[in-house]
Amino acid sequence: MKKAALYIALAVLAAACASKETQPDAQVQDKSTGVQPPSQATTSGQTTARPPAQAISGNPLKEGQLASRSVFFDFDSNSVRDEYRGLIQAHSRYMTADKKDSRIRIEGNCDERGSREYNLALGQRRAEAVKKVMTVLGVQDGRIETVSFGEEKPQSMGHDEPSWAKNRRADIKYAGE
Repeated sequence: MKKAALYIALAVLAAACASKETQPDAQVQDKSTGVQPPSQATTSGQTTARPPAQAISGNPLKEGQLASRSVFFDFDSNSVRDEYRGLIQAHSRYMTADKKDSRIRIEGNCDERGSREYNLALGQRRAEAVKKVMTVLGVQDGRIETVSFGEEKPQSMGHDEPSWAKNRRADIKYAGE
């Protein structure tokens, strides 16, 4: 009698697992970055990537959103701020849609505060944070190089908060530029 109940319970459990359907509007989010991967549509059991929202023509790297290349960070932080997620998404879309062979280098930078070693490590973490968001959005890991310059390449030479804020950044550089 106990064996029969066990078999029935296993059969019900197996049937419940097998009948679960994939919902096409379900979104997965990377909790460490807060970024959703590229949307996918499910049709009769097959998953296909949706086309990008807009086509890219001419040289968009010279104008529009892709002309912006810097992602700025808060003091002593390597968390990508929400205001820069759209910029990173635009560059990711460009890399995955039209430029299948292009490569980028993300250069992490810091302000002058902190030791040289600390700033090099923080700059690397900033570059890696931007890279992680881009890989979650579909850019192949091998197409992105990261490097840290620490405090060695400031955008602003001042010694005040507005200057330091300009130096806490990660710059996206395309190969061949």
